[in-house]
Amino acid sequence: MCPYWLSLCSGAHVLLSQCLRRSVYLQGTFSPFLAEVLLRMHSVGICGSDVHYWQHGRIGDFVVKDPMVLGHEASGTVVKVGSGVTHLKPGDRVAIEPGVPREMDEFCKSGRYNLSPTIFFCHSASYCYKLPDNVTFEEGALIEPLSVGIHACKRAGVTLGSKVFVSGSGPIGLVNVIVAKMMGAAAVVVTDLSASRLQKAKEVGADFTIQVKNETPQEVASKVESVLGCMPEITVECTGVQACIQAGIYATRSGGTLVLVGLGPEMVTVPMVNAAVREVDIRGIFRYCNTWPVAISLLASKRINVKPLVTHRFPLEKALEAFETTKRGEGVKVMLKCDPTDQNP
Repeated sequence: MCPYWLSLCSGAHVLLSQCLRRSVYLQGTFSPFLAEVLLRMHSVGICGSDVHYWQHGRIGDFVVKDPMVLGHEASGTVVKVGSGVTHLKPGDRVAIEPGVPREMDEFCKSGRYNLSPTIFFCHSASYCYKLPDNVTFEEGALIEPLSVGIHACKRAGVTLGSKVFVSGSGPIGLVNVIVAKMMGAAAVVVTDLSASRLQKAKEVGADFTIQVKNETPQEVASKVESVLGCMPEITVECTGVQACIQAGIYATRSGGTLVLVGLGPEMVTVPMVNAAVREVDIRGIFRYCNTWPVAISLLASKRINVKPLVTHRFPLEKALEAFETTKRGEGVKVMLKCDPTDQNP
C-alpha cells in the first residue's frame, strides 16, 4: 500500500519538503488491500510536531531518515474497502488513529500497543472509527490531540475533586484542561507565556490562569499554590521546556503525580531529589492507546466541546501558508480542508 493516501488526500496529496520548502502535489488511484480502506480526506489538523519535522527533520529522539508525509490528525470518508473489511462501507465518515502496530507483540497483548516498536503509519481499517452523524469531520480530526489528553489524564489519575496544574496552553495543554474538567477535576490552573492562549484556556474550562514572565520555577510553583489554595495533586506538563518541568516538580503536592507530555531536549536538569524525598511520581506518556471509542462517545454525547480549538482553516492548496501560520504560533489549531467540494467543519 502506498503510504501517501492516508495522511492527506486521495485526490491531491501534499508533501511538505524540508529541502524545497514548498508543496508538491501527487495524483494517484489506489486499491485497498484485504483489511484496508481507501479514504477521501476531509480535515487534517497541523500539529506542532509536524512543524518540527518540517523545519528540523526531528522532534526529540525521533529523527526523519526517510521521506515522510506530514499530517496525522485526520478524518475523511471511506471510498473503497478491502474484501476483509466488514465494519465500514463506502460513504462512512471516519476518524483515523494514525499509528498501527505491525505485529501482535508483548505490548499489544498487554493493551499498550502505543509502546510497540513495530508501530507504523500505513493504515488498517481496524484503526478507522466511524463517526456519528452529530460529530463533524473537524471534531473527528481533533480526536487525535484529544486522545493525548485522555491518555495523559488517565495516566495522571485525574478523578472527582482533583486539583490539577496544566503547564502550557497550546492545543495539547487545552485538551488536557477539557479532559481534566470532564473527569471531575475540581480546579484546573494553567500557565503560559501567551495571554491570548490563556484566554482560550479560560474559554475551554480552566478555573485559573497564570501568565509566566520572568519567574523562577519555584516562583511559578508558589503562584500555582496561591491561586489553587493548595499544591495540586496532579501536574500535566505540556511544553517540554526544562524550566516548566522544574516548576512542575516543585508545584506538585507530596505524594502527587507529574505527567510529562511535552517533548523537549533529550537531556534536562530537574530537581530529582526534591521529587524523590516527597514521593512525587513522574510518569511519561507516548501518544495514546484505546482512546478513540471513548473520545467519539464524549463528542457524540456533547460531554466535551473541542470546536473552539480550531482558529484557522486553509484549503489544501494553501498548505504551506497553513504550516507557516502554525510555525508563527498564531491561533490554536490550524485545520487543512482537503475536499475542494466541502470546506465545512
